[in-house]
Amino acid sequence: MVLYQHNENAKSQNLPISNNLFSKLQRDILQGKMRSGEKLTEQSICDQYKVSRTPVREALRQLEMEGLIETIPNRGAFVIGFSPQDMADMYELRKAYEVQAVKWAIERITDEEMEDLEETFEFMEFYTQKNDIDKMLNINTGFHQLIYTASHNRMLQHVLSSYQIYIKHSRRPSPYPDNYLTEVLEEHRAIFEAFKNKDIEAGTLAMKIHMESSMSRSK
Repeated sequence: MVLYQHNENAKSQNLPISNNLFSKLQRDILQGKMRSGEKLTEQSICDQYKVSRTPVREALRQLEMEGLIETIPNRGAFVIGFSPQDMADMYELRKAYEVQAVKWAIERITDEEMEDLEETFEFMEFYTQKNDIDKMLNINTGFHQLIYTASHNRMLQHVLSSYQIYIKHSRRPSPYPDNYLTEVLEEHRAIFEAFKNKDIEAGTLAMKIHMESSMSRSK
């Protein structure tokens, strides 16, 4: 297994220019660098991100499909972004989808996928002991991605992967409490044990508790 690495800069080098630009604009909108109501023009984006007009048009189309901008005829494109209510709703939807992903993944996970999940959890234990929050957050994302893959449902995997990106970039920086890593590890331990025991009921309960705890920690 190759341990999950979330390196946006490395990944972006292999993306088409329009997708790379879309990711940058998406991140800047979610982080509030582009304010709700701000007008976006092709020329200003070309100048700021050093690209031609063709990838800008494709990136704007993708942003509109994501609901992050709105194009008004004869006026142009305007940032919508996410309101606090949007984010609260997203957490609730993510919780429901994560629970469903666990149900399907426990039923459908392959032996190889289970080995990957076990190895990833062992890395979570290791970096918790090291008190390495950055590595732990990275592996935490990978743990969930493995569950999405093991659900063997492409639409669910796509939706949950998108939610991860939205929540990651929209979350405001804040100090982590002293017991943060231990809490997160134990929540994942309960999920992992449910996979080992092929216990769907325990898995869905553990994921529900983890999602509700994540929502509380984000406030």
